[in-house]
Amino acid sequence: MKAVVYESPRKVRVATVPDARLERHTDVLVRVTAANICGSDLHMYEGRTDFEPGRILGHENLGEVVEVGAAVDRVRVGDMVCMPFNVSCGFCANCENGLTAFCLTTNPEPGRAGAAYGYADMGPYQGGQAELLRVPYGDFNCLVLPEDARERQDDYVMLADVWPTGWHATVLARVQPGDTVVIYGAGPVGLMAAYSALLRNASGVMVIDHHPDRLAKAEEIGAIAIDDSVSSPVEQVLELTEGAGADRGCECVGFQAHDPEGDEHPSMTLNNLVKSVKFTGCIAVVGLFVPTDPCGGDSLYRRGAVAIDYGTFWSKGQTMSTGQCNVKNYNRQLCALIHEVGARPSWIVSHDLDIDDAPEAYARFDARDRGWTKVVLHPGKPD
Repeated sequence: MKAVVYESPRKVRVATVPDARLERHTDVLVRVTAANICGSDLHMYEGRTDFEPGRILGHENLGEVVEVGAAVDRVRVGDMVCMPFNVSCGFCANCENGLTAFCLTTNPEPGRAGAAYGYADMGPYQGGQAELLRVPYGDFNCLVLPEDARERQDDYVMLADVWPTGWHATVLARVQPGDTVVIYGAGPVGLMAAYSALLRNASGVMVIDHHPDRLAKAEEIGAIAIDDSVSSPVEQVLELTEGAGADRGCECVGFQAHDPEGDEHPSMTLNNLVKSVKFTGCIAVVGLFVPTDPCGGDSLYRRGAVAIDYGTFWSKGQTMSTGQCNVKNYNRQLCALIHEVGARPSWIVSHDLDIDDAPEAYARFDARDRGWTKVVLHPGKPD
């Protein structure tokens, strides 16, 4: 089968590799028809993790079931399915409590919880930027999609990660109707957080970035675009909120946050949120931060530490919640919003490409080239 494999920093290739296959009776085999390139894939692409050369990338996957294990009861051959990026068992203590991003059984590495497809330190599972994908615990991990899934793949594939993660940000931030929300980052997750906040009836959503095309996407749904290359984003938020700050804030960038000049500051967005959010406000952090960053330029963050302005955070009585998204908490409800209500998370998609175009797509997306906001690869077509 064809697959997108990691070779070295900023180098991926489309290779012919052994076909994915069923390995356990609980597995499902999926012919992948849509697989997103995620912003967090870029951390591996840039060599900022210990992702092994030769491994297949891709954790945002959708496709058609072509084979099921003998112990699979619910999922059927021919079903169109979307898989959470979390590989989870469904029966451990964390899964039973809805914490599928922190499954206790699927990551064999000691001291770690949680697994994912094609991701560094998240278990041995191959990614879905390939023609076939093995899905462990298929009955639990496959979301069977409605009959319009074949025609609306770009909408439904967003249920694998990016939309649930954006929604997760608004849940962690406790967004209520009428709230004002500030979101740092207008990448795919930030845009989905803005979309989610508006669906949750926020009265005003401010999105901060310095890429004009991404800010323009935020404006398309009625969010307020704030360009941090013009002036201090904190001052702009305070001006828009009459000095009070936003009710809620979402960090959707992570440890590779850059200032408008291109310099990296792992703590920049966290500290700006502390200053941008009101006294007693809630902050959600869904941007990726890692325990160690050996290749980072920040000496503190090489050890996974950030210099957060904790004194201001404490004195303002704010709440901060963090962590990867437990996709299964949200994907079924968000699926219904697509099918029944007409939600269109695919509005963020800029490019639908063949799998052979993956190397160029990674390079263009990593460079933040104008107009490259979200890429969907199509390794195959459903029957």
